[in-house]
Amino acid sequence: MTHPVPNGAFITFEGGEGAGKSTQLRAVAPRLVALGYDVIATREPGGSPGAEALRDLLLFGEHDLSARAEIMAHFAARCDHVDRVIRPAMGEGKIVLCDRFFDSTMAYQGYGRGNGDPALLALIRSLRDLVGLTPDLTILFEVGLETGRKRIAARAAVSDAALPVAGTVDRYESADMAFHTRVAHGFDEIAREESDRFARISSEAADIAAVTDQVVSRIETFLKGR
Repeated sequence: MTHPVPNGAFITFEGGEGAGKSTQLRAVAPRLVALGYDVIATREPGGSPGAEALRDLLLFGEHDLSARAEIMAHFAARCDHVDRVIRPAMGEGKIVLCDRFFDSTMAYQGYGRGNGDPALLALIRSLRDLVGLTPDLTILFEVGLETGRKRIAARAAVSDAALPVAGTVDRYESADMAFHTRVAHGFDEIAREESDRFARISSEAADIAAVTDQVVSRIETFLKGR
């Protein structure tokens, strides 16, 4: 028996490269299902057929976009994702767990690529307002840059033939350490500004199950407190 959540719930998983957010989402979703919740797991960029096509362009395309065009492409994918997947699921009382959302655009494009350019940050904020959907809860997975770098390197070492998705490094993962430092600073700034929405969890330790326990506990507390 499932427990519908009135108006649904939208929970995002955020963090830099190698923070383990995707691993945790895959672990947390079945745990919540076992607790009786109706859960869907999705991701960005992507999550709907049209958004997945834009994901390929953004992460693996042969041509770089200008900073503004890249931001707009992320939000175009996001609008389709929200309209076709997230809002309908929430309307059915489901919990939507999403691997990245607009906080990643702010951290990666606004701070990482844009180096905190006020004009780019303002553009992202205006597009965020147009989307009209803010996560109810955001789990921010925090990991040291060196640990994250090692995890990315280990993933990249996996044979593409054996594991084509996990073994493929995208354009953001392959960026230099200065970029990732700016991204980490961006996430920190965002979480400070909207601390009521964020739950910051260290994923530095190798004990994945222990981190999962923390995340499930935090989500349960949030759902029971609504």
